Amino acid sequence: MPSDHDIARCDDCLARIRWAITVNGRRQAIDADTDPKGNLAAHVDGTGTLKVRVLSNERPTLEHAEWQAMPHAATCPSPRQPRLRAASRTRRPVVRPTAWWSVR
Repeated sequence: MPSDHDIARCDDCLARIRWAITVNGRRQAIDADTDPKGNLAAHVDGTGTLKVRVLSNERPTLEHAEWQAMPHAATCPSPRQPRLRAASRTRRPVVRPTAWWSVR
């Protein structure tokens, strides 16, 4: 388990969280404390980066220096609504005009 220097607070519920990097390279907030019911395996790699992976059927147990963690999105009592991408906010539905005589 890493030290407490990398603990942050959730903007919504002020719970203690850690930011980790998933296998796909995305950031994910996890609860700062270990959780035996969690579905994530977390570890600190050689560069000091907190990495997480999902405990799956292929790799269902913890390996080496991993500990069990819970994604904060699953435990946050007041989660934020997901943000829309900039393109989807500005895009309008397109209606293409057709000639009225060609519609049957």
